[in-house]
Amino acid sequence: MSNPWEEIRLSDYENHMKSDSVKQLQSMNQTMKHQLNDYDVHTVMMKLEDILNTLTGDAQAIFKEALVGVYLHGSAVMDCFNFDKSDIDLIIVVTDEINASMKKAFMDKIVELNIQAPPKGIELSVVRQSVCKPFIYPTPFELHFSPMHLNWYQSNPDEYIEKMNGEDQDLAAHFTIINHRGKCLVGLPISDVFGPVPKEAYMDSIWEDICEAENEIADNTMYLILNLARVLAYKKEGIVLSKKEGGEWALEKLPAKYHLLISEALADYSDKTVPTYDYQSAREYANYMLSEIKK
Repeated sequence: MSNPWEEIRLSDYENHMKSDSVKQLQSMNQTMKHQLNDYDVHTVMMKLEDILNTLTGDAQAIFKEALVGVYLHGSAVMDCFNFDKSDIDLIIVVTDEINASMKKAFMDKIVELNIQAPPKGIELSVVRQSVCKPFIYPTPFELHFSPMHLNWYQSNPDEYIEKMNGEDQDLAAHFTIINHRGKCLVGLPISDVFGPVPKEAYMDSIWEDICEAENEIADNTMYLILNLARVLAYKKEGIVLSKKEGGEWALEKLPAKYHLLISEALADYSDKTVPTYDYQSAREYANYMLSEIKK
């Protein structure tokens, strides 16, 4: 019997489950939101630091000499980490193939640690050093975890360990962020481990994330408004931006008729307001942005 998980691209499944029509992650956010009011930013960032320290210690203990390094990317290194809406994004690099017992031991630690993580959780991939420099695309991975796959692991860990590997186009985007903005938590320096990612591979990777934006923007509005902006910023100027920076760039560069929509998305991202999006305007924006990106 075939496993349906093998037929679904990781990012497609994960984006679906956090879309506005499904709201699995949003419901988790609401469950914890009352607790967040008791934390100031310094307390939250200390908690993030503790999580990262624990995770790197677990990686060192389990992978031992096979560990090349642990590398942080995403909002946590781009000055826009929001405990309520951000996940913790990591790439773990190993020298060679890791065996099933190592994978199981590491997954057990990550599942336990994920309980203490932000509502959107920890997302990480384990890759071999040989696919990082020179960069291979699509990029093979040895293991992947995100909260979207938690039920699969808990219900059938042996199958998960066996099947959760393959190729992931999203790694081109993750490696690009690491090269431009990433942080080495432990191990060899970024420049020693990661080679340059060709622009074509990066664009292919981020295009897959937004290519259906006109049809999907009503279900995942804030994410797509800001993500379209940062994709266009890279296409036009070659700059690698966070979602927040992409929105700010768009306010400076895009026609004024889109500014209210973009401002609402930025406020939504930072939890400053409850958005009241005009979905017709959002679809027009998506159409305009896709046309600009395709030029």
